[in-house]
Amino acid sequence: MRTTSTARHAEGPGPDTGPDGHDAHGGRGGRLGRIVRSPLGWMLTGLVGVGLVSGLTATGPGPVPVLGAVAAVAAVGVYWLVMRRVARRSTPEIDRRGAGREALLGGAIGLGFVGVSALLITSFGGYSFSWAGHGFVAVVWSAVMVQIGTAVTEELVFRGLALQALEQLWGSRAAIVVTGSFFGLAHLGTQEASAWSALAIAVEAGVMLGAAFLWRRNIWFVAGLHFAWNTTEQLLGIPVSGHPSEGLFTVDVHGSAVLTGGGFGLEAALTPVVLGVLLAVRMFALARRGGRLLPRRSARHTQAG
Repeated sequence: MRTTSTARHAEGPGPDTGPDGHDAHGGRGGRLGRIVRSPLGWMLTGLVGVGLVSGLTATGPGPVPVLGAVAAVAAVGVYWLVMRRVARRSTPEIDRRGAGREALLGGAIGLGFVGVSALLITSFGGYSFSWAGHGFVAVVWSAVMVQIGTAVTEELVFRGLALQALEQLWGSRAAIVVTGSFFGLAHLGTQEASAWSALAIAVEAGVMLGAAFLWRRNIWFVAGLHFAWNTTEQLLGIPVSGHPSEGLFTVDVHGSAVLTGGGFGLEAALTPVVLGVLLAVRMFALARRGGRLLPRRSARHTQAG
């Protein structure tokens, strides 16, 4: 893979500004302009924009799930506009070149992660599956369309906007902890959620997906991983972050919630948490070896520059 260096991802003034903050026409932007173009400014601008279009994502039957895919396309467009026009930086992380390869690689990891977790839980007697009898094409179509929207918009928000903005302020390590924590808190909205499920999501998903982004510096990779993870769970009939799934199978849960995740689903089980930590450590090590991490001192220098 052709990897973009840390320096490019830690860009300061963009192509329309000089090193002293003057724009291409020789004038300084006003205070509001400088605030909006700061990392927190463009992060918040992007969060509002992507949040608005992600509101189109629906989980209803029939043609409605197509809106999930439409929202994903619209969210990418909003992200590009914010990064290019507000943050004034390039967007190699959403480059179409190699996007399919990155998405497939991420998807393979996501599929393997959920598949191995479910297999281990089943082997310990926690899950048993039976064919649900729903229409195959309709179930798969609905799951794919809905999860495309979820995966792309969430990755743009948490890894594309939040992680990249916060690592410019505090470095990659702090950014991955903060965004991972917020990712866990964002999944407290279901009745089955608990402090443990939020912690589990923060570690196995928030931190791991953050490490995955730092390794590949590619939204399509983490979106592919996220998409395959959610879609596999849904098709297996396992609740996705506390949301019941109408999949190809129905799952009967037996034994301790520590083993099975209980009503929240597989993500609150101990096995995927352990696997997620192992994957996160490996990906973070690969990111560090590839020179893709932004230390805090570099982050300060970026802000001062």
